[in-house]
Amino acid sequence: MKLWAGRFSEQSDKRLDDFNSSISFDCRMYRQDIGGSIAHATMLAECGVIAKEDSEAIIEGLEGILHDIESGKLPFDPEAEDIHMFIEAELTARIGDAGKRLHTARSRNDQVAVDLRLYLRDEITALEGQLRELIGVLCKKAGENLDTILPGYTHLQRAQPVTFAHHLLAWAQMLLRDLGRLRDAGERMNVCPLGCGALAGTTYPIDRERTAELLGFRGPMMNSLDGVSDRDYCVELCCAISLIMTHLSRCCEEIILWCSWEFKFVELSDRFATGSSIMPQKKNPDIAELVRGKTGRVFGDLITLLTMLKGTALAYNKDMQEDKEAVFDALDTVKMALAAFTPMVETMTVLGDNMRAAAAKGFINATDCADYLVKRGLPFRDAYKVTGQLVASCIEQGKTLETLSLEEYQAMHPLFEEGVYEAIDLMNCVNGRRVLGGPAREQVEHQLDWIKAQLEEERC
Repeated sequence: MKLWAGRFSEQSDKRLDDFNSSISFDCRMYRQDIGGSIAHATMLAECGVIAKEDSEAIIEGLEGILHDIESGKLPFDPEAEDIHMFIEAELTARIGDAGKRLHTARSRNDQVAVDLRLYLRDEITALEGQLRELIGVLCKKAGENLDTILPGYTHLQRAQPVTFAHHLLAWAQMLLRDLGRLRDAGERMNVCPLGCGALAGTTYPIDRERTAELLGFRGPMMNSLDGVSDRDYCVELCCAISLIMTHLSRCCEEIILWCSWEFKFVELSDRFATGSSIMPQKKNPDIAELVRGKTGRVFGDLITLLTMLKGTALAYNKDMQEDKEAVFDALDTVKMALAAFTPMVETMTVLGDNMRAAAAKGFINATDCADYLVKRGLPFRDAYKVTGQLVASCIEQGKTLETLSLEEYQAMHPLFEEGVYEAIDLMNCVNGRRVLGGPAREQVEHQLDWIKAQLEEERC
């Protein structure tokens, strides 16, 4: 018999049960459900709402259920309506009437709200750990490539020289912001709805501050109606995850390009690439492509949550059962993506000679050539025009700026002297950009130190 069956004179239809049930996906919150119930039972006894011996029996019974679930001795009942009903029914079967007192001063509405907050709080901690690991890998890889020249791109056209280290740290900066967003979401999430009841609290003399303290929340939610109907934290977390996936997808797009024969800037480890069933020469970046593809899936989860919430009146509505599958899927997807992406980056081979060769062919030192003239007194717009004419001449002759003779330079403008060759040297072009955040080695080393300091600060 269902725990809510008192009002009803007929058994529910099996089709309703199947459609209504959430045990298949909310069972993953069993640990949080039990933890929340232990805190609730502890508080009820401290406030004199239930007898101490009943609280002790409830807590002992719940701890036994937790042990049996985790040992595999107690499987989840697929016929149960949800994880809350499953655990309460099992508890009552084990300890009798004392188990029936657990739900005093509580509703499934505030129960599921506290379970979900506890679960997502734990997941944020795990996800932060994965992001830290990836940022660490990027920093290590950057430290190994401080002098590896790479052509920087705009519009996917070679633009200016940077280093591979500088580029990797741009990725790291994106992920640092993601780390901050997760932390912010976790902070706003960390308030306790337990005690809000169905929507209007309870007439029992409970201590909501005590329950919040027992569960590690910074305090109780201040409005009982908001406490059971709020799912902003699910949306906010899914927004943060969507941005993480966006950033991973952008990184993957570059890796896909870089490991193609057209670029050949990196080579993926055989451990993190796949082949073709028909073309024996192929080495495919499937991990990168899957991360890029699964990003759309996470966007879909975010839209599901927003759409679910936009038309629901306060307080709880059954629509809100849809929150868990969406946010769980987003979490599972980003964790799986990070678990594959991080070692793929860590083990990929950097083909620095190919990067430098590409940098030498794209006139990416043209800005530095123009700057050379500006530093000798020519207005920038005039210097820009002269350099553009030089580039056009090089293209026509099949030359580069480095292979032009001094006579050819001076024929274009008399301000050119031998120093132009030093000015357009690729390494000098990079190391001349010493402005804060620039690609010069000293600045990249500064960025590395700054990122490591940010990671340490985030741990505080």
